[in-house]
Order: sequence, then structure tokens, then C-alpha cells
Amino acid sequence: MVAEKNPQPAASPEVKAANQRGAARLAAVQALYQMDIGGAGVLEVVAEYEAHRLGGEIDGEQYRPADAAWFRAVVSGVVDNQRTLDPAIRASLTEDWPLSRLDTTLRAILRAGAWELSAKKDVPVAVIVNEYVDVARAFFGDDEPRIVNAVLDRMARQYRGDPKPGKD
Repeated sequence: MVAEKNPQPAASPEVKAANQRGAARLAAVQALYQMDIGGAGVLEVVAEYEAHRLGGEIDGEQYRPADAAWFRAVVSGVVDNQRTLDPAIRASLTEDWPLSRLDTTLRAILRAGAWELSAKKDVPVAVIVNEYVDVARAFFGDDEPRIVNAVLDRMARQYRGDPKPGKD
């Protein structure tokens, strides 16, 4: 079982500086985690992030400026489509790993990535997969980023029919 982690990215010089969409993706994963753990609603969480977190400072931590529209799209897209996303993610996991067994942060990363693959056809598969692998690296060691890469690659084939998702 994957151990539960606090959804605050590790302060590491190895984590690449994200562009505004990358920062929006990271914030969306944190918001989805918060909603999953605390049961808060999408409107409440999105309003909190837009007012206080996207580009703001909390407890001495400076959050990077983020594309607020992208953040809203990812969070609301995942919430609105979770009933179709979860079975698709489940089908892309190995048989011995049900979605409920995954760490909450990992589940949020996979949901966000799956939504983008299904809904944002104008964004290359390689960009989506790489961005969410980077988000996973902000929270985890080696195994979870590999899981994100493998699952999103499988899902890219499902949603986009790409034989090689990295070649979009």
C-alpha cells in the first residue's frame, strides 16, 4: 500500500520551476486532495485558492503565479467527470491495485491528468504526462512518478488512440 503523504511539495532544487499552467496543475492536485480529505465543495475550494493561494503567500511559503482559468478548469473538470474518470483510471491500474488503495495525492494526480487527456485535446499528450509526472515528483520518490507515467500513458492510448503517447 502506498503511504499517505501530506500534499505539500518537497522543497527541492531538483523540482523544475513551473510555468503558469504547471503551477495551476500543482494547485489543482492540492485542491482535489483537500476536497477528497476534507469533503469541501468545489466552489469553496476554488474560491479559497484563487483568493489566497495562487501566487499568494501562506505561512511563509510563496506560491507561484498560476493560470487561474486552467486551475478552475482542471478542478471542476475532475469533479464533473469523476464518475467516468475513476473507472478509466481503475482499468489502467494493475489488477491488484484498486483506485481506493492509492494514496489520496496520487489519486488526485491521476484524476487531473486523466481529465486533461480526455478534455484538452489541444494539449500534447507528452506535455500532460510530463507535467503530472513532475507534480508526482514534487510529492513522492521514485515509485509514484513511475505509476503516474505508466497509467497516464495507458490512458492516453484510450482517450487519444496514440500508439506512442510521448509522440504527440
